[in-house]
Amino acid sequence: QVELVESGGGLVQPGESLRLSCTASVSTIRFNPMGWFRLAPGKQRELVATATTGGRTTYADSVKGRFTISRDNAKNTVSLQMNSLKPEDTATYYCATVGSSGDYDYWGQGTQVTVSS
Repeated sequence: QVELVESGGGLVQPGESLRLSCTASVSTIRFNPMGWFRLAPGKQRELVATATTGGRTTYADSVKGRFTISRDNAKNTVSLQMNSLKPEDTATYYCATVGSSGDYDYWGQGTQVTVSS
């Protein structure tokens, strides 16, 4: 069983930055892709960014150029650096990792990000 714990959310003003972190309970996640998702009220869940074990990354168009995903396999962590935040980035952010099914089977509890003036 993999447990993921996110941290780093908060309330910021537009244009400011936040860094989210996700720590896994097991080292085996270093062999699995990891991703950050977000869920805003009234909207569908959105895949924000992914990072493969080899370091390849992908981003949603809405965050390209502003967000950066990175992973530290030695520390079992994945981070999301969010710059130039906008009110529309307000959401609960979740990290997740792929399980044996090939889907994102393991999820953290989420951390709230609110961007407001």
